[in-house]
Amino acid sequence: MEKSCYHSEVNYSSPSFVLNIEKKLPVNNSEAFTPGNSLSLIYDSAEGGNWKVNLKFPKWRGKDHFKEADELSFWIYINSETQLADLPEISLKQNASLSETLKLAEVVGNFKKQDWFQVRISLESFGLETSDRSQISEIQFSQSSESTGNHEMFIDQVELIDSKEITTVPEKIEIRSAKAYERHVELNWEKPDTDKVRYIKIYRSQNQGEFEAVGVQNTQHFSKYTDFTGEANQQYSYRISAVGNDYSESELSETVDVETRLMSDEDLLTMVQEASFNYYWDGAEEQSGLALENIPGRKNMIASGASGFGVMALIVGAERNFITRDQFIDRMEKILNFLEKAERFHGAYSHFIDGPTGKVEPFFGKKDNGADLVETSFLMQGLLTVRQYLSEDNAAEKKLRERITKIWEGVEWDWFVQENSSDYLTWHWSPDQQWVIDHQLIGWNETMITYFLAIASPTNGVDAEMYYSGWASQEKKAQNYRSNWGEGPEGAMYTNRTNYFGIPLEVGVGVGGPLFFTHYSYLGLDPNKMEDKYVNYFENNQDIVLINYRYSLENPGGYEGYGKNSWGLTASDGPTGYKAREAKPSQDDGTVAPTGAIASFPYTPEKSLDALKHFYRNYGSFLWGEYGFRDAFNLSEDWTTPIYMGLNQAPMTVMIENHRTGLLWKLFMQNKEVQEALENIKSQK
Repeated sequence: MEKSCYHSEVNYSSPSFVLNIEKKLPVNNSEAFTPGNSLSLIYDSAEGGNWKVNLKFPKWRGKDHFKEADELSFWIYINSETQLADLPEISLKQNASLSETLKLAEVVGNFKKQDWFQVRISLESFGLETSDRSQISEIQFSQSSESTGNHEMFIDQVELIDSKEITTVPEKIEIRSAKAYERHVELNWEKPDTDKVRYIKIYRSQNQGEFEAVGVQNTQHFSKYTDFTGEANQQYSYRISAVGNDYSESELSETVDVETRLMSDEDLLTMVQEASFNYYWDGAEEQSGLALENIPGRKNMIASGASGFGVMALIVGAERNFITRDQFIDRMEKILNFLEKAERFHGAYSHFIDGPTGKVEPFFGKKDNGADLVETSFLMQGLLTVRQYLSEDNAAEKKLRERITKIWEGVEWDWFVQENSSDYLTWHWSPDQQWVIDHQLIGWNETMITYFLAIASPTNGVDAEMYYSGWASQEKKAQNYRSNWGEGPEGAMYTNRTNYFGIPLEVGVGVGGPLFFTHYSYLGLDPNKMEDKYVNYFENNQDIVLINYRYSLENPGGYEGYGKNSWGLTASDGPTGYKAREAKPSQDDGTVAPTGAIASFPYTPEKSLDALKHFYRNYGSFLWGEYGFRDAFNLSEDWTTPIYMGLNQAPMTVMIENHRTGLLWKLFMQNKEVQEALENIKSQK
């Protein structure tokens, strides 16, 4: 997909010029220092003109733990008759300030054309205002002296590095396993010493031809690599090497051979389930075995709600033999050991938890330093599903069931009913600031499961009438909340009864909201059986998904890539950050999240399958990776996120399984407390 670098910005004034694609640097796919691609900087530095190119360090959710650095490093390939004096100037942007400008000609010295060479510059040379290198956000290349003619250079591996890093030649790394699918191959290896090994370099041979370098993998986040070859029924051979901090390479590994094959629809479903499952298995936080917020991202930051989704994905893994039942039991023992010791507030967990300490991680700010009832409800939904899955009559599973029950019964749902908002549950509580966030839970959104479990609790529950006084409240406060979210009166009374794209919507704010509203509460809670005086929630959720689908086909924003096989507006990462996207122009920026369509499998199986095949077979080269589908992409912006999100991977595994067998729905609904809550809510009609 990638034609230009999203994280670049090109500006020039004539008669100078920089070749660009919509003010971004083009990507060069034929020449690169590390396999993949490089940036193409083609410029004219004419008298009376000027130009500058900004390269922005990519940022993503949780990317705020900075490794100490004292040098800027990048690699250059001169592909023209450029002389030393023709090279541009360079500066850094730290916070909002631009550093001193250096001439590359004075830094580089002599160079050989049409050959890669490294440029290393001490950060002190730029005269930065502060020593906090984590605040460096951009590199600026700009016109230096005037010259005639067209200059072309490729730029690769732009990094801030520590000059004191270990620079020994790494030891050889062997491929532990290689598995071929329809159009990709997954390689695994033992985790190397990341202080000595910066990358693993992957070499591939097709049909017994010569080996070529096809990719590198950062050792900080992965001990695996996904090579999307794009072809079925092909033979491939692989070798890998370890790359040191100075880019020295180890010996190549032994060769492994695989062959891709055409896969049936059922095989493709299993493939997607297993890849997303591995986010919670291989990618789990080391101390707890629970889910990280996103990968790559903070390695110690557990997301409690995503962990609830994750344990349900682990059940699928055990049932489909991705892991054994004994492995599942061992992981649940590790998880419960952690949860029993982790910080809780009236039985509820925080949104984010630090893995090494079990303490709150206030990722969203100092006010969010206590309980998060919604994330806790996602976690409890998962644990109650696990409790039913652990049905064997043996000591190990019985003990795990008892431990889950104790955690579940320890949540004080009724504590989260404030005196001055007694009709509602409140989302957050802080141990030192109490109700400072003061956000009441009002449907329609992802919090139905929170009210449902609060009603279901056998120890600290709330009355079933709160379903209508809180979740489906008719009060002015609730109406205003819904009107603000929906940007209009539709759905303000909880009921909607408006027709969108030919589909009548009974319940929902505005056009029904992002698709995750139809996923998160219903990973375990069976929407077929969830009814109130307004609607059956399987039918209502199905309508919301169809509205989302038809909106994407109509595509009022004219975004590239939308269509019958490419849809799914939901909460995800995006070019400008995390956002809840939905089927209306004001909340649509052209970003599609694969989980939107794929986690909707129970509601739209044919349409979801078509999207899955399209995402994999046509977009897999940029969208498919180590844990399946990356979180989101935007073809209009030529952008794909580098991350996988804990909240979005498991719903694909779980909802595909609910479509195939109904497994997670069956397990969750078997809980006695769940059955009683269902009846109690129905009795309020």
